Amino acid sequence: MITTAKRLDIIEEYYFSSKLREVRQLASEGKPIINMGIGSPDLQPSQAVVDAVVLAMQEESAHQYQSYQGLPELRKGMADFYQNNFQVALNPNTEILPLMGSKEGIMHISLAFLNEGDHVLIPNPGYPTYTSVTNLVGAVPVYYDLKEANNWEPDFEALEKLDLSKVKIMWIGYPHMPTGARGSLQLFEKLVAFAKKHQLLLVNDNPYSFVLNDNPMSLLQVEGAKEVALELNSLSKTFNMAGWRVGMVLGNAACIDAVLKVKSNMDSGMFYGIQKGAIEALKSDKTWFESMNVIYRKRRILTEQLAEKLGCKVYKEGVGLFVWAKLPDGITSAEHFIDDILYNKSIFITPGTIFGSNGEGYIRFALCVKEEKVQEAINRF
Repeated sequence: MITTAKRLDIIEEYYFSSKLREVRQLASEGKPIINMGIGSPDLQPSQAVVDAVVLAMQEESAHQYQSYQGLPELRKGMADFYQNNFQVALNPNTEILPLMGSKEGIMHISLAFLNEGDHVLIPNPGYPTYTSVTNLVGAVPVYYDLKEANNWEPDFEALEKLDLSKVKIMWIGYPHMPTGARGSLQLFEKLVAFAKKHQLLLVNDNPYSFVLNDNPMSLLQVEGAKEVALELNSLSKTFNMAGWRVGMVLGNAACIDAVLKVKSNMDSGMFYGIQKGAIEALKSDKTWFESMNVIYRKRRILTEQLAEKLGCKVYKEGVGLFVWAKLPDGITSAEHFIDDILYNKSIFITPGTIFGSNGEGYIRFALCVKEEKVQEAINRF
């Protein structure tokens, strides 16, 4: 009998991996499932992006191994994107590393900087992968509270009371997933100062900046941020390229070099055609974001109506790809609440508990469902 590694004893299968099997089974049984759970954009990339990939297929080097650092013109495109949209200047040769999706960057960064027993500050609620990757590399998750009363931002007095002597990395993500809290440059300034004071690596996970957000921000806009910070970003949500797996890590040059040491031992470069498509996507101007947000705004209005139909209170200040809502008084389990809706109304909604204990009492809707389907969901009640 071959036993699994002990590291698997302290992690579980990713929630959506297991839950979507159940959802697919219900669909195969003829249930008219409306999936409002997962943030996988159903909209298409621009035609220019698709055309760039098709054209790239005919190039002589298209099917060879590619550079671990990506094409120079891809890094240049990422640098231009940050300059044009965030007014952040980055050296494309030393301060940018393309990734196969930003999710892999969480693992690469953790492998590059964490030793067994190191501590990691993780937001509660927050993206579950921060915890699972921390456990996989043998480090110790230390959760810090985000609460609605504080607009889903850290309480710095509470942070200072934690034992920070072993903390190596602090994960943040604004606009925040799952709540949609915007954050602010003032918050980023406090976080950079906190990271410098305690000599830790601050990492901002930033894939939602351009979805229903009139003020996109980057942690790297803060003066001195590059001394202690990295930022992850992705083309998945911004350009409807989730399945393409194109992301990036940007910031401190020495840290980027450390991440490259890990990455170069884990893959053999991103497919040439995808890189060419990504280069084209990064050239998109504000009309692209505006056209996407016209669609998402209509969906959000309807989704808020659905949430209110369920007796929930919507977090109206939220931006990004999700609607975050507080359950009615008296509901003691978000998971029981969403399962009841799944089995009786064939609608899948995400329980807030998968993002941490502070997610209890909340649910999350993804804006990745066409308007007519959201209306259908409303009509089922």
